[in-house]
Amino acid sequence: MMLARTLEPEAMDTIEEARDYDTIDHREVNEKFAADALAALGQASLLGDGRVCHAVDLGTGTAQIPIEIFRQVAVAENGGGLMITGVDLAAEMLVVAKENVAVAGLATKIRLERLDAKTLPYPDDRFQAVLSNSIVHHIPDPAEALAEAVRVTQRGGLLFFRDLLRPADEAELERLVELHTSGSSPTQKQLFRQSLHAALTVDEMRAIVKQLGCNERDVTQTSDRHWTWHSVKR
Repeated sequence: MMLARTLEPEAMDTIEEARDYDTIDHREVNEKFAADALAALGQASLLGDGRVCHAVDLGTGTAQIPIEIFRQVAVAENGGGLMITGVDLAAEMLVVAKENVAVAGLATKIRLERLDAKTLPYPDDRFQAVLSNSIVHHIPDPAEALAEAVRVTQRGGLLFFRDLLRPADEAELERLVELHTSGSSPTQKQLFRQSLHAALTVDEMRAIVKQLGCNERDVTQTSDRHWTWHSVKR
């Protein structure tokens, strides 16, 4: 029988939790997401040639993703017109995010806002791109946030979401925990375990995407523990 989805807290409640999260080594995953997101922005003709691209990163956490994106942009020198608004529901995560952005020298490129992704205050068609790494598994009804993401994306704009993939059973879940949290603390291992339990399957994500009027085939499994939704709004 398929492993049932078990929800975890939607937002971290304390500054200690936020700082502990920030110390987890997500470097490899973040570098991959940033590279793939930048490639998708390029494919959608949203970067380069003097274009200005306003993107929003939903569930930005401690801003590791936008910071990594700008690190790669600086190396490639092809995204001078990129601006990112990082959105998160947890005030404590944004405290750490502000510190990280300041240290990276990116306060003029990354704006941070405390908002609920399920009820964004932005007008329709506000952004050329909506990005998100690992927000979906935090939300009890992800369709709400995904509908908002579609609403605030311009036609021809990019929707690029990636999140954990719920394993088929407990044995596979524990295998993934042991494989990907080697050297982590027991608390960090448990956070990853809980996140896998709270994640969606590819079929569940495709059903939501189809419900939103988008092409469900744009959702694919992209690693042993991730799915990706890569879509251009029509």
